Amino acid sequence: MQHQTINIVETNNISHQQKPITTMTHEEKLTASEEEVMERIWDYGPCAPKDIVNLYDDPKPHVNTIATMFQSLERKGFLTHVVRGRGYIYTPIIRKEDYGRNRFSNLVKRYFDNSYMNVVSALVRDERVSREELEQFLDNLKRPTHNKSTNL
Repeated sequence: MQHQTINIVETNNISHQQKPITTMTHEEKLTASEEEVMERIWDYGPCAPKDIVNLYDDPKPHVNTIATMFQSLERKGFLTHVVRGRGYIYTPIIRKEDYGRNRFSNLVKRYFDNSYMNVVSALVRDERVSREELEQFLDNLKRPTHNKSTNL
């Protein structure tokens, strides 16, 4: 795992601390439950386990179950925490977009022979993407822009 150091900004009496940002590798996998909790954390932002429990419909999971999952996510390098009062506030250190790219890359490797063209072909063949959409996408790629990602 590669590490960089960043500052966590003080908000709501959270103290300054140096925490590592991890670069995700293929070995870091989440269970379906962990991924569901991470989705909620990414949407919510810095939080305590009880904050995430409150986002669930009834019957809500027990706060200890979610707290244990937070600890597992921290061990796996997805979360970091700071002390606030008698508890902890957890913050994601893996961005949702980075996790998604990694998952997509693994999917392409595993199911499409590591070929993004096979993915595109499957999408067109299964009519998930029309030929017209694909042609428009290619036209956008050819168009000179300052920031291509806004046109893709």
